[in-house]
Amino acid sequence: MVRGRALGRRFGWLWAAYAVSSYGSGFGFGAFSLIAVLVLHSDPTQVAALSAAGRAVGAVVAVPLGPWVEFRRKRPVMVAMDLTRFAALLSVPVAFALGLLGFAQLLVVSVVVAASGIAFNAAVGAYLRVLVPREDLLVANSRLESTTWTATVVGPPLGGAAIGLFGPMVTMVADAVSHLLSALGIRAIGGTEPHVARGGASRPRAGDLVEGWRHILGHPVLRPLFFNTIVVNGLIMATEPVLAVLLLGRLGFAPWQYGLVFAAPCVGGLVGSRLAPRLVARFGRRGVLLTAGTLRAVWPVGLAFVQPGAPGIVLVIGVQLGLVTCCGLFNPVLATYRLDHAAPDRVARTLSAWSVSSSGVIAVLTALWGLLAAVVGARTAIALAGVLLLATPLLLPRRGKASRNTGDRASNLA
Repeated sequence: MVRGRALGRRFGWLWAAYAVSSYGSGFGFGAFSLIAVLVLHSDPTQVAALSAAGRAVGAVVAVPLGPWVEFRRKRPVMVAMDLTRFAALLSVPVAFALGLLGFAQLLVVSVVVAASGIAFNAAVGAYLRVLVPREDLLVANSRLESTTWTATVVGPPLGGAAIGLFGPMVTMVADAVSHLLSALGIRAIGGTEPHVARGGASRPRAGDLVEGWRHILGHPVLRPLFFNTIVVNGLIMATEPVLAVLLLGRLGFAPWQYGLVFAAPCVGGLVGSRLAPRLVARFGRRGVLLTAGTLRAVWPVGLAFVQPGAPGIVLVIGVQLGLVTCCGLFNPVLATYRLDHAAPDRVARTLSAWSVSSSGVIAVLTALWGLLAAVVGARTAIALAGVLLLATPLLLPRRGKASRNTGDRASNLA
């Protein structure tokens, strides 16, 4: 029933802009690290610092952007964030061409891109609630989610091939241009957008900075979903650099094999996200969140048993396929629930608080797991993360009766 549902020309422009930006980011995946290694000849410590610090500092910078996004029309904010990322990313190849590129510039650009991305995603979520009828939010979110996974399948392999032929700067240029095209697509949406009033206050207040967290932590179902999501995402992302060291170093995977075992399973994300509306219609939102949220936690521990050669490739692809399929199903349902249970004047701050927290936890756990791997070894560190993930379903909300109504409120899910 939900298949092929038309969401209108304006959503079509938003989806197209989102797709262009996603494919550009997928094409430029890992560009910062590659430029640091291949162009600036940075050591592993600097590369790790670039990844962790860019995400962590970007999250801190994004904290005041939540209230700023909240009380402004969302389309101009999205355009501004796209243009900011375009200018920041393009500054890297320009500086390289002039012989002025340094590690400090890469670090600053990574922070700007991370902060702008958080603000952009918060604005997209808030705008989607205005653009799409409430009953179509899950369909819209599933289409955006499927686009993300499709870009992840296609972008990195093409980017890797382009780097081999033309060098790492070409992917940075492509990523920058994709944000410019995204800004043009958002401008083409047209129409009017209601202005969100501040409720009597004309200037930012200190309480605006924490309103998103206050809403999340005070909500009976968003709170456990919040803790579950940031812990799961943090543990999964924290093991990626460790797994890269294990696969590319000790186990001798070729770079193309490493790219294959992570790109191919992203097909599962496309499948899961496209199935989400139908499964919610049949089993209810609570049932899908509980099932997919539980199943995504059981896969990563299998990575601790990876071996060299073809058996290792098959194992990693199988584990990643299961994990990504569950994430592709879980994510759009979660995104729809968040939008459905945020007050109109708190949507952007809620989404910003969620993204900031997730980025901060990922940065901290990535640094901790790097130290842990240095002490106990990569395989043991990966196994420990997998074991901890097995406990995360306990954080999912379980009270109450399942509802088959996709518009159920907190009282039905909690």
